[in-house]
Amino acid sequence: MSDLPVTKMDATALQAAYADGRIDPVEVTRAHMDRIAAENGRLNAYSTLSGTALREARDARQKLRAGGAAGPLNGVPVIIKDNLCAAGMPAAWGNAELAQRVVERDEVPVAALRAAGAVILGKGNTPEFAVDGYTDNITFGPTRHPFDPALTPGGSSGGVVAAVASGMAVAGLATDGGGSIRRPAGYTGLWGLKPGIGVVRRGGGLPQVLLDLEVVGPIARSARDLELFHRVLTGQGAKAPGACRILAVGLLGDAPCDPLIRDSFAGMVNRFRALGHEVVEGALPLDLEPLNAVWSSIAEVGLAHLCRNDPALLQHAAEKYRAMARAGSKANAVELYEAMTRIFALREAVRGLWGYDAVLMPTAAAMPWPADQAYPPMIDGQDVGPRGHAVYTGWVNATGLPALAFPAGRGNALPIGMQLIGDTGAEPLLLGLAATLDAEQRA
Repeated sequence: MSDLPVTKMDATALQAAYADGRIDPVEVTRAHMDRIAAENGRLNAYSTLSGTALREARDARQKLRAGGAAGPLNGVPVIIKDNLCAAGMPAAWGNAELAQRVVERDEVPVAALRAAGAVILGKGNTPEFAVDGYTDNITFGPTRHPFDPALTPGGSSGGVVAAVASGMAVAGLATDGGGSIRRPAGYTGLWGLKPGIGVVRRGGGLPQVLLDLEVVGPIARSARDLELFHRVLTGQGAKAPGACRILAVGLLGDAPCDPLIRDSFAGMVNRFRALGHEVVEGALPLDLEPLNAVWSSIAEVGLAHLCRNDPALLQHAAEKYRAMARAGSKANAVELYEAMTRIFALREAVRGLWGYDAVLMPTAAAMPWPADQAYPPMIDGQDVGPRGHAVYTGWVNATGLPALAFPAGRGNALPIGMQLIGDTGAEPLLLGLAATLDAEQRA
């Protein structure tokens, strides 16, 4: 058995240990619950804890003892982002009203994990309505970075990454509507997959406020676990990559990027070349200004629609989101159609990925910042706005392409993440590239 404690093992290692009878799911679930009791007060990763985790673990243990077929995630303790519906708990979305409503049924991707045998420990804290790049709300408070609790782990999947990185869960299920899987995974040294639009089936969940830009994907401790969870969610596995042609984009126009991240990016360019890939450094062949000009309006209109249909949510929301909803209510159909037209134009522009197999970029332009701040106001000596740290991710959501975040070293003792973006349908290729990186790191 691995010398690692069970709260640091990945799901793949746990399954092997279960099969050999060296440990059992109840032991592992109790260890994670003990870890939650010790760490959650410091990090505030969980907004809600499940009351059925031990029962689910006992069921998983019984399946193992019975010798029958057990699911591929049998007995693996996981955390679910709190904007996804899991039976028996609220899907609070950082909102005080929703925090009082207990969900009766799992939504489709959560049900897939449960059917595969996963033990659901609880829900991961998220900013209200999951439209921010850090994790704080007036209902549950801020989530803190496991490597430095004074800092944010990013968002909006901050609760999930804080739990997985600190040993309070083996893996997590999250959403990415503008980088919400990739940036937090990068900040905490984890692996995260944002699938392409429609790849992970959804249904039975909360209304979406970001059109079809938001997708569901896993966050894990290893590339092999990322593939394991993606296979459960979609049936797709990894594909051996062979030699790939990769476009490396370190900067987007004149947008600043932290020097530590730029150094890590240069190191990753060299690593991919050493692995036998052709890496071409250059600019992103897209004009993102039309998208940037309408980006904030998408969430505003979505919140206005949400709160029109469920006014109690707005009554209990923070003033920031009430103001966003008010702004969205003033938009007209022509303005929304213009935003959608710009998004559709980008989707056409990326078709074929300009002849590359993948695009390499940082996951974020800034290192983590204080946990009580919505965004870093300055990057590399330049003033930036609310999305200055997030310039590398939103365009991927708009285009609907898949992207995979992976650990790429550290700066000032904090993890730094990079991402690989693929063409439509390239999830297996991205998972294969991730596997080669993970194998190299483990060697």
